[in-house]
Amino acid sequence: MAVTMTESAVERVRSFLVDQKEKVGVRVGVKPAGCSGLSYIMDFADSVGAEDEVFEIYGVKVIVDKESLPFLDGLELDFTKEGVNEGFKFNNPNVKSTCGCGTSFSV
Repeated sequence: MAVTMTESAVERVRSFLVDQKEKVGVRVGVKPAGCSGLSYIMDFADSVGAEDEVFEIYGVKVIVDKESLPFLDGLELDFTKEGVNEGFKFNNPNVKSTCGCGTSFSV
């Protein structure tokens, strides 16, 4: 199982981590939410737990809990900037459908 990041996502996470010295990386997971069933979560991680998988990409640690990992296997985390809009994009090959507003998905 694997999770990857594009170069632009790595650079963006690194820029956030510069001011967050006590953080060990970025945590990515899923939670039950929305009309399609699952929603992504992303936050800075204070630590790595015994039940976590760690993927180190160009020196940036991406931490995924083992419950979320089957839903995120093959995920590519990207960072895009289009005009004044910018944000992280989850390119997940496991997604079968998304809700109309794009905030949740099903596998």
